[in-house]
Amino acid sequence: MCDDGSEDDLARLDPQARLLVEAARERPARSYVEMTPEEIREAYRQRFPLLQPAPPEMGRVVEVNVAGSTLPLAMRLYYPGGVKHGDLPWMLYLHGGGWVMGGLDSHDVLCRRIAAASGTVVAALDYRLAPEYPFPAALEDVRLAFSDIRSRALQFGLDPRRGAIGGDSAGGNLAAVLALEQRGLGTLGAVVLIYPNLDSAQEAASYDRVPRGSPLERQSMRMFQNHYLPPGIDRRDWRVSPLYAPSLAGLPPTLLITAGVDPLRDEGCAFAERLLAEGVAVTHAYFPGQIHGFANMGAKLAAADAANAMIALHLRIFAQHRPQ
Repeated sequence: MCDDGSEDDLARLDPQARLLVEAARERPARSYVEMTPEEIREAYRQRFPLLQPAPPEMGRVVEVNVAGSTLPLAMRLYYPGGVKHGDLPWMLYLHGGGWVMGGLDSHDVLCRRIAAASGTVVAALDYRLAPEYPFPAALEDVRLAFSDIRSRALQFGLDPRRGAIGGDSAGGNLAAVLALEQRGLGTLGAVVLIYPNLDSAQEAASYDRVPRGSPLERQSMRMFQNHYLPPGIDRRDWRVSPLYAPSLAGLPPTLLITAGVDPLRDEGCAFAERLLAEGVAVTHAYFPGQIHGFANMGAKLAAADAANAMIALHLRIFAQHRPQ
């Protein structure tokens, strides 16, 4: 259950998250809203390594290009140590970054941590970014990558019947859309959504309840969405706002992680309530004192370890199921 929150209340923050927000207030950086897309990407490239722990060792890491793409479309497969090659469960993972920034390197540590803890092969996708490639380019890349993994599963040592989809923030948006599209096809066994963007209409009250200095605020979220969404698109179209899908029934077992001090909190909580009401097996892991992006900040926030453990448990339960 999500709490009511309060406006700009630093006291609501977990002590470790509060230190990060206070530091951002004391040493304000140039806002993403004031930057060009390339400046945003460069600022993010410089910042994210400071927040991440040491990467765990993998059994192996394989770089491939998605078959069938007209442009080079990279994918990185993380094989945990101690697993036999062949018939392995897998998850296509979609990184966050507002559809504008991020990539394989920004979420390398997170993908390694998930793979190492879960025993699941994680396939990270370097989907095309906006504004150079606006909607539906990223979604098209996700569809193609998912299909490619399934068609080449034996080559990759994977079980084509034991696929999952996951992502954080903007990547969680893409993961939710793909999960809705794949319903009833027997292609997906599990879903992992980490503080996903589910409502591009930005109507939730939580947009106005994050402290100044938080990693994500209303203006930056609006900027990201404006880069991603072409003019004139209906922002309640479920392909950009999964919260407005006519039905969520039939989705696979879903882990939904939300943060209490995050503009995307309310839409995540509303999605969790709908999943439960519509008969989906959902685990809603609510971190009341956490900020947007916390799962990828393991060097500074202990809550990232808890989130990773929940993701690993969800995937381990899914991996035990072997379709006939």
